[in-house]
Amino acid sequence: MSLRALSIVTVAVVLSWSGPASAVPFFFSTGNVDGLIATASRPSSAGKIEIESADDFVVSGGTLKLTSATCQGLIPTGALLSSSIGTVRVEIYRVFPADSDVGRTSGPPTFSTSQVPTRVNSPSDVAFDSRETGGGLTFTPGVVQPTFTANKSVVNGISVGSGGNGPVTGQQVQFNVIFSTPFTLPADHYFFVPQVELSSGDFLWLSVPRPIVPPGTPFPAGFTDLQSWMRNENLDPDWLRIGTDIIGGTTFNSQFTLVGDLSEVPEPATLLLVGTSMVGFGLVARRRRQTVG
Repeated sequence: MSLRALSIVTVAVVLSWSGPASAVPFFFSTGNVDGLIATASRPSSAGKIEIESADDFVVSGGTLKLTSATCQGLIPTGALLSSSIGTVRVEIYRVFPADSDVGRTSGPPTFSTSQVPTRVNSPSDVAFDSRETGGGLTFTPGVVQPTFTANKSVVNGISVGSGGNGPVTGQQVQFNVIFSTPFTLPADHYFFVPQVELSSGDFLWLSVPRPIVPPGTPFPAGFTDLQSWMRNENLDPDWLRIGTDIIGGTTFNSQFTLVGDLSEVPEPATLLLVGTSMVGFGLVARRRRQTVG
């Protein structure tokens, strides 16, 4: 085979090989509960409208295959884990204005509407993806403490300046969730929304310090840890800031952890190999011409 033909074949092979993207473990945690607030988060059921509480996380440097999560909250004292829990759902939202209609007639085409003070840094109108029991999700609950009190709560008072619903005491429970159908999340800024249906009472998601402190996971450089948000069916598709809008004068994070595998962006090995190959062919050709001459 001539040198020219060999170089063409070799370069074609190199260009066709991109190499597999490497995967690294992904772990994110907002840290330990602080007892400042507990907020309702539940799917709709008989006699109860849907309530969503949301807190944010970031995927950077690749695509996340999200395989499991945990979150801690309160359920009523005396409620049995074996019989009182119905549907468990996890929703993932992107940050507004993604997946949102910013030109609705209820407000101007900006980052706010007539229902709420602002939509800047809120979750989007609709979920990016979701899983629930019987649809890609299994869960195991466990009692962390039989009695735990949060200083404030928000269940029915989801409106600007309501101040919430006062202190609440219950069982501190952790939900360990496995996504049998993992979430696939490209690099982006997201909100995590866990919802738990109870036969009586409500699941109230517990808060953690904001900004995140150890053992929580710092946000990647260039991203801001956003405060937690909340809405019910009456407010949908808009959201309110739990601290700034509902309670006033403060901000909150919520307790959760995420585990998965991050597929990193492949290194530019292909370009390096092509460049090295072309340099090698050039040297060989030069030497050949010198020998012939």
